[in-house]
Amino acid sequence: MHGELQELGRAVKQAQYRQHRALDSALSAIGTTLAQWDALRAISRSPGASARELAAATFQTEQAFGTLVGRLTVQGLVERRPGHGRRIAHHLTPAGEQVLAAGHKVADEVLADCFSALPDADRATLLDLLKRLTAERDM
Repeated sequence: MHGELQELGRAVKQAQYRQHRALDSALSAIGTTLAQWDALRAISRSPGASARELAAATFQTEQAFGTLVGRLTVQGLVERRPGHGRRIAHHLTPAGEQVLAAGHKVADEVLADCFSALPDADRATLLDLLKRLTAERDM
């Protein structure tokens, strides 16, 4: 039993690794990285969010996200504004919106290729199974 579970875990990790490598490589053609594009995506989904919220949404530490968003700010893709209290709110600039849109096109192409071996019904099943695995569990 444990061998099968370990094989399953490794297969999930391998699929993720291949997907990330392909996305990072393709996104470099538009001048960004997967981590940067993911940060832009998170900010777009939650304009005005704090670094803590955005770090959690992008699976990073607050410190790592702060460094990343600092680079995005220097590049003119993200704007930091005063929020409530000491909170800093993050927003995309028009240039950030453009990079995000270009990244969506790239990601759609890469992900279509990554999942091309699976028919639509299998992709839907896989998505459902992964959502069930990652759903917050009541404690």
